[in-house]
Amino acid sequence: MALSYQYLSGALRKDLQADPFKRLGKWTDFLTNRLYFAVFLHPDAASAYQVYEVINTRGRELTTADLLKNYILSQTAPGQREERYLKWKSLANSFVTVGTNNFVQYIRHVVTTNNGHVLPKDLFAFLAGRLRLSNKEPPSINSLMDMLEENLNLYQQMIDPTTAGPADTETLRVFDALNDLNVLAVRPILLSVSKCPNPLEGMTYVLRLVVRRIVVGNLGTGNVERRFGEAARRVRELGQWEVLQDELGDLNPTKDDFVAQIRKRSFNKGVLGFLRRSIVQKTITPEGTGTLFQIIPRTGGEWAYISDEDRSFWNATIGNTFLSELERRPKGASDWDGFKEWMFDTAVQGEWVAQLDAYNEWDANSIEEMGEVLAHVAGEIWFS
Repeated sequence: MALSYQYLSGALRKDLQADPFKRLGKWTDFLTNRLYFAVFLHPDAASAYQVYEVINTRGRELTTADLLKNYILSQTAPGQREERYLKWKSLANSFVTVGTNNFVQYIRHVVTTNNGHVLPKDLFAFLAGRLRLSNKEPPSINSLMDMLEENLNLYQQMIDPTTAGPADTETLRVFDALNDLNVLAVRPILLSVSKCPNPLEGMTYVLRLVVRRIVVGNLGTGNVERRFGEAARRVRELGQWEVLQDELGDLNPTKDDFVAQIRKRSFNKGVLGFLRRSIVQKTITPEGTGTLFQIIPRTGGEWAYISDEDRSFWNATIGNTFLSELERRPKGASDWDGFKEWMFDTAVQGEWVAQLDAYNEWDANSIEEMGEVLAHVAGEIWFS
């Protein structure tokens, strides 16, 4: 309110500068004859909160967090409302730097651990008791607030593993790996697994499953996310992460399928960089060092020994990748000899420089052959 007053005072002074008497006359007419205040009297606080919800959706759309805050306060006894508001504000402020969407996502993921998969569009209606989902009962307001406070520190570490919290170093490496892959749908599972015996073992199982699935299939379907949500609920109910092996076992490909796909399949740069780092560092939780370069880029350069068709097919495969300490490709690295001269000395520790140097030309056969070797190494790492 103080900021609003300052803004209005400044705007009024500016408005009056040109012709203060004329402008004051117009303001007088406006305030006297054209400005109206409306007072709405409601039988109880619950009705007032409901009207707030309806009226506010007519203008700027309320977020799910806004609606939930309003609903939670409406269901809180008047004597406890101030304390609850401050708790809610503290929770919301924990996500200020990463955005409101992350706060809503956190609420949905916490609810998922208790109730199974809930669609984003259904979250508020479900928690407010306005939508019935089969075999799911929304938590009470007290239970919801307790769960949000209980899981907050660990979830913040999932978003940013540099944040202080309860997770140990190895668990944070798992979080880092999943963030590198931009996989968020397993966070409810991680929350549930964190409360089980041997949680790191369970989280490592989840990471292996995710990477294997990315290589052989995909994670971008609603059905897979739904299954993750239901698996998170089962883990919480039984208190054992091993239930994931039964709930999600069919999503796990064989080692042979994994090797066959990683050898020739195209991936985006984020996935390629993660896979290459895991191979170079021989770990499922690699450090995010180096910049990934595609040896033959998608376009440009002087790569006479590869056809446009082969270039398009092999460009984004694991065999055509290289990790360098450089952030940008030097101009001289526009053909195979130039790449060797300008890039090999900048390779990250452990990069396969000697193996690459053995090739006189870099063409489709070279990429396929290198991809085959890398794929088998990846198979040993991800299925050990």
